[in-house]
Amino acid sequence: MLVGEILNKIITKEITINELAKMYSVTDQTIQRKIKKLGYEWDKKKSTYKYIGKSTQPLDTDFSTLFRKKQTSHYKHGQVKNKDKKKASYSNNTSDILDVLLIRTKAPPKRVYQGFYFDKDVLSIINSVPKNYKSELINEALRKVFKEKGLL
Repeated sequence: MLVGEILNKIITKEITINELAKMYSVTDQTIQRKIKKLGYEWDKKKSTYKYIGKSTQPLDTDFSTLFRKKQTSHYKHGQVKNKDKKKASYSNNTSDILDVLLIRTKAPPKRVYQGFYFDKDVLSIINSVPKNYKSELINEALRKVFKEKGLL
């Protein structure tokens, strides 16, 4: 998608920064930083991006070119020896340790963000717990119920 298309979709709320971040496998902040680097600034009052750059607007720039492409290598994910994928082995002599380190060998996160609607009485209990422990509370409560029902 072109920069102009993406900015229009953000303004018209057809796409969110979060959705873009997932699409390009980056964080929300990275998307915002890239847009700012292109010379755009978010105008809160008008809910639109205004161009403050010095050169011509990069509306016809392909947005995907702003991100580093994943390195391709002779390394195969099947060659990972341990579960947490911190150490990787490789067999091809043309690869060196830098090739392996440049490839994302980080394990996928154990947790995934998911939003739900809660009834007020349930939410009041969840909110009574410190912020850092809310996910643990919900996970443990659901895990207990699922185990009792034989689902886990």
